Amino acid sequence: MLNLFVLLLERVGLIILVAYILMNTSYFKNMMGEREKWYVKWRLIIVFSSFALLSNFTGVAIHNGEIVSSMIYLHLGPEVSLANTRVLTIGVSGLIGGPFVGVFVGVLSGIFRVYIGGADAYTYLISSIVIGLVAGYFGTYAMKSKGYLSVTQSAIVGASTEVIQMICILIFSSQKADAWELVQLIALPMIIINGLGTAIFMSIIISTVKQEEQMRAIQTHDVLKLVNQTLPYFKEGLTESSAHQAAKIIKDLMKVSAVAITNKTHILAHVGVASDHHTPDKTIITDLSKEVIETGDQKEVYTSKDIGCQHPNCPLEAAIVIPLYVHDDIVGTLKLYFTDYHDLTFVEKRLAEGLAKIFSSQLELGAVEMQRQLLQDAEIKSLQAQVNPHFFFNAMNTISALIRIDHEKARQLLLQLSHFFRSNLQGARNNMITIEKELEQVRAYIALEQARYPDHFVIEYDIPDQNHSSLVPPFVIQILVENAIKHAFTNRKDDNRIWVSVLNQNKSIKLSVKDNGQGIPDDKKDIIGKAIVESQSGTGSALENLNKRLMGLCGHSAELQIETSNKGTEVSTEIPHKYREEGM
Repeated sequence: MLNLFVLLLERVGLIILVAYILMNTSYFKNMMGEREKWYVKWRLIIVFSSFALLSNFTGVAIHNGEIVSSMIYLHLGPEVSLANTRVLTIGVSGLIGGPFVGVFVGVLSGIFRVYIGGADAYTYLISSIVIGLVAGYFGTYAMKSKGYLSVTQSAIVGASTEVIQMICILIFSSQKADAWELVQLIALPMIIINGLGTAIFMSIIISTVKQEEQMRAIQTHDVLKLVNQTLPYFKEGLTESSAHQAAKIIKDLMKVSAVAITNKTHILAHVGVASDHHTPDKTIITDLSKEVIETGDQKEVYTSKDIGCQHPNCPLEAAIVIPLYVHDDIVGTLKLYFTDYHDLTFVEKRLAEGLAKIFSSQLELGAVEMQRQLLQDAEIKSLQAQVNPHFFFNAMNTISALIRIDHEKARQLLLQLSHFFRSNLQGARNNMITIEKELEQVRAYIALEQARYPDHFVIEYDIPDQNHSSLVPPFVIQILVENAIKHAFTNRKDDNRIWVSVLNQNKSIKLSVKDNGQGIPDDKKDIIGKAIVESQSGTGSALENLNKRLMGLCGHSAELQIETSNKGTEVSTEIPHKYREEGM
């Protein structure tokens, strides 16, 4: 029995070694993050079926209660049994991929075990299917919570699946006496080995996933830091000076080999490796950058040839190039270079994509600032001043809190925040925008607010499709929705509802935002929207400025109308019906 234990331990060591190598590849790490998807399940089936076949090949042959040999077997005699680690691989596949993966791997492994032959080989097909189903059940339970069973739980499941194997041998074997003798010999070492092996296998996966999550959390923190540090430079626009400072910050925080920033024709900055020939004030020398500027598509390449640099000794092996936009027009590119193409991973690509959107927003912010200074549009400035700075800091705090809990949601909220401010900038450039654009702004704002206060309120829209191209002053819906969220539901945590509707009238549209909140106090309802109203949650100046802007752009018929009671408040406006004009 001790010899069998040692031999099986060697087999488990081989499986664990391969598992460790796999979990340190980006390909397998990405699979673990998407294991609920069907195409990943099929890949897991291929991987663990290979493990199971390896286990069958490297089993320990047993005949008449004695270990015959521990060589690789393709066929067994009719009275020979095989002790192996097949149950371990089936069990782990179920714990990772659920019952579909577990049963499929069990079937393939069992069929191959029957093919090898030996005493009552069909027994192992039955046990393999049952084991895959049982392990898959516990795997589904863990997948629902977006995690894995603990190491202790995995050990218990692993040992239990081997017990199931022993029970199947006793029940389905044709020679009960021989089966009992076999179980007495192999049960204890195989139960211990399977429990131990499953625990080690799962601990490798769990520790790798946790390490990946911690790394992504650190990267997200670095992104926030990077955004904060580069903002002053990108606000200046794409100049050699601002681009050089921004590129230095990006390189230091992202740990890439080199960073370059270009406009549409010239290299503005190149910091890092290959700066001897990728120099500022040179025309763009890589075909890759030219292609990105022409197509507007993000590109990744993994060879020096594909980068397109004509310098004979250029050490750069891989690159990712992302277009930078201002007002939906490409103004340049952000380029991240690597001297080892293995360093360009899925994580770097996703980070670069998100950063480019944020940098584009920062560039737009700078462009709008310049435009505002030139135009001296006081009314727009007054409205823009109403964007509460606390909203930005609250959103950033929310994202920071989510980084370690749900990094993917934190990334999505970061993009929503970028979209929110981009929409603010677009609103600052136009007196009228489409309802469709306004709703994009509202949804970005709602996503950020609901992240702070989950399930605190529900918003519903009743807007005909043909009105999505209708023109309204910017921020009109967003300010009314924000006002309802801030003031309508004080100290109430549930059943908070907001309705946004657009109703077509003769030559105008009636836009309204209604809530089921507490209503406006009698002493304030007659002056809301007409003057500053001091309260614990604000001054009401946003509504006052919005009301002035509506009447200035659309006439006195657009003045805000407020109906309120203890069952809720409805704020509405009538706007002359205009559609999006060509070229807008």
